[in-house]
Amino acid sequence: MKAFVMLGIGKVGIIDKPIPEPGPNDVILKTTSALICTSDVHTVGGAIGDRKNLTLGHEAGGVVYKIGSAVTGFKVGDRCVVNAITPCYKCENCLRGFTSQCGEACGGWKYANIKDGSFAEYFHVNDAIANLVKVPDDVTDEAALYTTDMMATGFMGAEHGNTPLGGSVAVFGQGPVGLMATAGARLLGAGLIIAVESVPQRQELAKYYGADVIVDFSKVDAVAEIKRLTGGQGVDTAIECLGMQATFENCVKATRPGGVISNCGYHGKGEYVKIPRVEWGYGMADKTIRTGLCPGGSERMGRLLRLIQTGRIDPTKLTTHRLPFADIEKGFRIMANKEDNVIKPMIIFS
Repeated sequence: MKAFVMLGIGKVGIIDKPIPEPGPNDVILKTTSALICTSDVHTVGGAIGDRKNLTLGHEAGGVVYKIGSAVTGFKVGDRCVVNAITPCYKCENCLRGFTSQCGEACGGWKYANIKDGSFAEYFHVNDAIANLVKVPDDVTDEAALYTTDMMATGFMGAEHGNTPLGGSVAVFGQGPVGLMATAGARLLGAGLIIAVESVPQRQELAKYYGADVIVDFSKVDAVAEIKRLTGGQGVDTAIECLGMQATFENCVKATRPGGVISNCGYHGKGEYVKIPRVEWGYGMADKTIRTGLCPGGSERMGRLLRLIQTGRIDPTKLTTHRLPFADIEKGFRIMANKEDNVIKPMIIFS
């Protein structure tokens, strides 16, 4: 099979690899479509260290090709998706309820980290009964792809924010995850959603997904404007969706005492993330900093797919580019350089 891999730091390419075989608890999917994520760009940039010939990708779907001997509930040809996070559901962290931390910190993140990812003509799904989900007939492949990471991560950011019904939320960054965090905050009943974004195309999408106010940080001081919009108090919840020091600091500054800073951005650079001491109340302002890696699991994936089925959300507005697998390197470059107003490139295998 053909696979799109990280050849080394800063280097990618398509190479030949053998089609994987399933263990007793596993399934092999024949890939039909996938999405390129900024996390893949961070990985190739060296965020998790050097990797040689590691297949990239963690947002994909396909049809069942081979089934392990202990797997039930699936048959060859079933149309399925699998979350970017694939826990074992057996280790201590999983049994404690922290499935995305399977085995160790961030250990549920296996694709394109500790095992080959899904940018290949076939890919492996571990612990398939717990991780694989069938796509309903009335949900398109494209829409289903967004449950694998963007919806899962953005909604997690909103859920972790613990915003009271009718409360206020500021979402820093309206990329794919930020837009889904905005949509998640709306679905969870926030009364005021402030989207912090400077790109006009993303500002419009933020409004579509539920933002009440757009704060353009290139024109105004974002924290000062958020304080003004909330009567000087700050928001109940600030969601960090970029993984940048400046936005993390602004989340702390913009959150009222007793509020929550929900971090779902990938901090791919530097040794430390610093907290602004004064706005943190010198460590005593009752501000909670909540971090997370999107939960996996077929049960949660089924609920995300239901939101698409019932028309609560249409994530396909995020798709800006569609390319065949043969052109995946072009799609990766577009995502890496943020060319052509990209939000999400979709790769079509068949």
